[in-house]
Amino acid sequence: MIISSSQEQYISSLKKIKEVEEKVQKEIENHKKEVYEKIIQLDADLEKAIASANAEGEKLVESSIEQSRKKAIAETEKIIEDAKTKAENISSQVTAHNAKEIIDILLKGVE
Repeated sequence: MIISSSQEQYISSLKKIKEVEEKVQKEIENHKKEVYEKIIQLDADLEKAIASANAEGEKLVESSIEQSRKKAIAETEKIIEDAKTKAENISSQVTAHNAKEIIDILLKGVE
């Protein structure tokens, strides 16, 4: 079988096209693999960032609760001290008032 020059060129062209197609297909597969690996890495990074943000948020909440607790204790202690002071003042006032009544009663008994 005799192959003409144009047929040889045609076959050669087809072979080159096939080689280019295979090369491009490999490049596409490699690029696909790289993109997939980047997606996996981004997903892992995202999970780490979310976990870190959650941990930081929990720390902030705990800190806020602790600060609020300390503030409430301080306010409670102040209220208690104020109440003690007022109670002592009222007690001394009542005692002075009671003493006057007692003196009045005693003086009436002397009359």
